[in-house]
Amino acid sequence: MVPFGGYSMPVQYSDLGVGESHHWTREKASLFDVGHMVQYHIEGPGAEAFLETITPAGVKDLQPGQSTLSALLHPKTGGIVDDCIITRMDDGPKHLFYVVLNAGCRDKDLAFLTSSLESWHDGANPEVQLRNLQVDSVPYGLIALQGPLSAEILQSVLAETCKVNLKTWYFGQSKTLTLSLPTGESLPIVAARGGYTGEDGFELSIHPSQTVAVTERLLSTAGKDRLRLAGLGARDSLRLEAGMCLYGHDLDDTTTPVEAGLAWIIPKSRRSLDSGTQFNGAETVIPQLTPASKGGAGVSRKRVGLIVEGAPAREGAEILSANGTPVGIVTSGCPSPTMKQHIAMGYVKTSLQKPGTEVKVKVRGKERKGTVVKMPFVPSKYAKAALSPG
Repeated sequence: MVPFGGYSMPVQYSDLGVGESHHWTREKASLFDVGHMVQYHIEGPGAEAFLETITPAGVKDLQPGQSTLSALLHPKTGGIVDDCIITRMDDGPKHLFYVVLNAGCRDKDLAFLTSSLESWHDGANPEVQLRNLQVDSVPYGLIALQGPLSAEILQSVLAETCKVNLKTWYFGQSKTLTLSLPTGESLPIVAARGGYTGEDGFELSIHPSQTVAVTERLLSTAGKDRLRLAGLGARDSLRLEAGMCLYGHDLDDTTTPVEAGLAWIIPKSRRSLDSGTQFNGAETVIPQLTPASKGGAGVSRKRVGLIVEGAPAREGAEILSANGTPVGIVTSGCPSPTMKQHIAMGYVKTSLQKPGTEVKVKVRGKERKGTVVKMPFVPSKYAKAALSPG
């Protein structure tokens, strides 16, 4: 157990080592307790426009039950306050959105959201309300069921009255469901198809009175030959293989979405300084979308994936050009259990971002050969709708 985000969190469980737990998730299914994440409801007639001010997301285009990865951005600089998941919960008069943020940024995010709301209401904008998802000061539980057996395990515990069809439920969609518990039908659970491992899976937001019961039900129904608990150790190596960022390491207040390789979170409808509501830092971020070679501002550094020979490169390792000039820094790194190679991500000068570029990485004072590669390192296996023949 280790302190993390104000909680005591498991690095691993006694039945599996970190590497074994990693493989188990890729081959079967694992259950992660991610209740340390901060869950908010943002609602009111001004909710859409407010969220489109503090993030670059195309919130107005989200359908009920649709989620998107986005980021809270600082005004002017466009630096990332935190990354987040935004889900539209309904299309009715409440204008309700479900937002999940990182535990390590809890205090900073709350200060940012509170200050942003004050500015919003000072401008005589439509009402917006922010509230923690909790009951009597106890936060809702959040567990992540991840791995190729996740869907069949979840299907096996759905309540008889729950008519959710997993076959037409795809990555990035959320649904409200109920499970069969020993005491009867559960309270409604908001479940999102996705996760932080690159595998198919579901994240379940659970009323605090039933978090333990739901977890125990999943474990007992699936059995130890299909489902095991997993901790932060496996979660980190899984997300790194999937090319996913960890805030405070791969993202921070000084990094913009374009530098972080997250330009894709900005939809076309929000890529013009002349279009509707402007998001925080648009005056910095939008010009960065066009490379300097094509008349835009571009960026001087980019997040890339690396394969490092000989030894694992950890956070803070210096990246050098082929001739030994410092050109960047590693932000995350570990041995890949799946690939049997040392993988890392970091920031390098934009001129070195092309896959196949050879660099050097200084590991414990020794220069190791590194190669820039595309991410994800391991292909993602999300449940996505099949493309039509056309």
